[in-house]
Amino acid sequence: MKTVLKNGASALILAMVGAVAPMTVMAADAPVQVAQAETKVTSENPFFQEWKTPFGVPPFDAIKPAHFRPAFDKGMADHLAEIKAITDNRQAPTFANTIDALEKSGRLLGDVSRVFFNLTASNTNDELQALQRDMAPLLADHSNAINLNAALFKRIDTLYAQREKLKVTAEQRRVLERYHLDFVRAGAQLEGQDRERMAAVLQRLAVLSTQFSQNVLADEKEYKLVLSSKDELVGLPDFFVAAAAQAAKDRGDDGKYVVTLSRSSIEPFLTFSANRPLREQAWKAWIARGDNGDEHDNNAIITEIVQLRIERANLLGYKTFAEYKLADTMAKTPQAVSDLLLQVWEPAKIRAAEERDEMQKLAAAEGQNITIEPWDWYYYAEKVRKAKYDLDEEQIKPYFQLDKMMEAVFYTATQLFGVTFTEMKDAPRYHPDVRVYEVKDRKGQHVAVFYSDNFARPSKRSGAWMSSFRDQERLSGTVTPVVINNNNFAKAAEGEPTLLSFDDATTLFHEFGHGLHGMLSNVTYPMFSGTSVLRDFVEFPSQILEHWISQPEVLQRFAVHYKTGEPIPKELLDKILATQTFNQGFATVSYTSSALVDLAYHSLTDAKGLNPDTFERETLDKLGMPKEIVMRHRSPHFSHIFSGDGYSAGYYSYMWAEVLDADGFNAFKEAGNIFDPKLAQKLYENIYSAGGAVDPMDAYVAFRGRAPKVDALLENRGLLGVGSRVN
Repeated sequence: MKTVLKNGASALILAMVGAVAPMTVMAADAPVQVAQAETKVTSENPFFQEWKTPFGVPPFDAIKPAHFRPAFDKGMADHLAEIKAITDNRQAPTFANTIDALEKSGRLLGDVSRVFFNLTASNTNDELQALQRDMAPLLADHSNAINLNAALFKRIDTLYAQREKLKVTAEQRRVLERYHLDFVRAGAQLEGQDRERMAAVLQRLAVLSTQFSQNVLADEKEYKLVLSSKDELVGLPDFFVAAAAQAAKDRGDDGKYVVTLSRSSIEPFLTFSANRPLREQAWKAWIARGDNGDEHDNNAIITEIVQLRIERANLLGYKTFAEYKLADTMAKTPQAVSDLLLQVWEPAKIRAAEERDEMQKLAAAEGQNITIEPWDWYYYAEKVRKAKYDLDEEQIKPYFQLDKMMEAVFYTATQLFGVTFTEMKDAPRYHPDVRVYEVKDRKGQHVAVFYSDNFARPSKRSGAWMSSFRDQERLSGTVTPVVINNNNFAKAAEGEPTLLSFDDATTLFHEFGHGLHGMLSNVTYPMFSGTSVLRDFVEFPSQILEHWISQPEVLQRFAVHYKTGEPIPKELLDKILATQTFNQGFATVSYTSSALVDLAYHSLTDAKGLNPDTFERETLDKLGMPKEIVMRHRSPHFSHIFSGDGYSAGYYSYMWAEVLDADGFNAFKEAGNIFDPKLAQKLYENIYSAGGAVDPMDAYVAFRGRAPKVDALLENRGLLGVGSRVN
């Protein structure tokens, strides 16, 4: 997953809306004390000083929560002053005095925003969360003050009308077109009451999105399933027991074992626990995040978000939010998205039914008089895998040490793109678990700084994502990126290596693919830096990198036993590779149902009176959702689509990008070399370094030599030829 915090004026602010209450009013009878306090804060505030850190990374050891509000206030004031300078310019609009000036504006606000929102995601606390709630409407107002600025848009619009005659580079032409489109889509052409209403809608959406994400985090933070008796540990492998003991210790339950709602904790528990009632208890807690009828319940928030998004779309001339959102994607229309998802939905259901029947037979053969329920799926799927392939997760994990898998992603990047990674042990970091690396190119020149934050903790939101503390650009000189990857792996006991599942290792490669997209960026304008591409293209660089984790050349080198140091046996490796399409009916149904429900929410023309639980259930019933499978992200904790606009009406993007990544990796297989130098260079030039400076389909064709074919996706998922919808 990619979290977007961009450079540049409107680009940055548009990305921030939905991520961050009323402005604090100071007492009028204390001017002297306030002035003194402000002077002290300003003189000590790291955001108002040059960062004399290695490569200018944030000085986390010096940044305190109290520094953020003054920095936000000054950053917004400076930004508005810069915008006013543009609009007050009496000279006719030029690319330099308007677009370049816009791209250079808001630097302080960008710096403080990127540090703040990365911390609220990765290592938050009550003080930061309170400020996040306070800042949400203020940043939305700031966004509106720029994106609905009539004088500013008039200058952009004038240049846009002259674009055919302007002497600009291809990237500059695209920057101008992008700015014009972004402003139009933000409501710059609205007038009067419509303009005012758009501002109010965006402000309210920012507040609701922040509240949604904090509610999910609260439910995840507060829940723990404490295990203490031997009966409660039956079936759980040593690596899980050790991680659960560490989780218990971290939460003040020494001598016991804790299962959390982190995916890296809950999924192994559901996979191995022989205690069916406990599996049911844990599973129900997992799917009920944000849906418990308490102060953290998200259902009313969802209803209001969906209705406000409909109104936003209507103000801009669209019938539905999906039509509005998808107009600025590769897919273009809801119908195109629906066609893609339904092409795999029916064959996935057929395959899932076959998988369920296999599990049901196995349970009956063991003398279990049960009907497979959702909390049984992981458990019996693992049993089927062991019976079918003589393979289980407990055999695999000892060969997938986190440290060795980090070496594997670095090796892959080096072989493909020539970049190397050297740990910076003394670099500032915001948490002791974070590791920091300098990235260099083939010539030994500095390229980027990479922050790796891999472990779950109560102060971190769930999931896995990439973001940045600074984006690459050349408009303001040579600016190198500072990129961060976040995962939520269960940390091993002290002194023991953290062991990953194969899925965890794949996630590591996925997020590192996003990371490389940011680190290898080579553009002039901040607007197009790194991952600043269309939403349904942003997952391609991350997903294509996943393919290298399953390649024998990588696994034989880095999948070594944590005790013996012996490389993974060929027999075991062959079994792992043979199971790549195992349980893909379940995985595809789980994902695709989420994407279809997302599309259904945002295809509504009226959400008044919407009950999300009912809507979700009725939508799934119409689709014929198997009762033994639940959506990968149920509505009340579907942060992709309700914690900001990022993936709203866009969760399909992973599958859209999978068409590209499956077809794209086939090029390396066809070349007979997974590190083919010519293909790697094309991948670098057209995808990883190009950012958003090139149309995504043009970029893909330049890399692959032709348009993508969907057959590769279906084949990878083991669905080719399954069901009537597949030709």
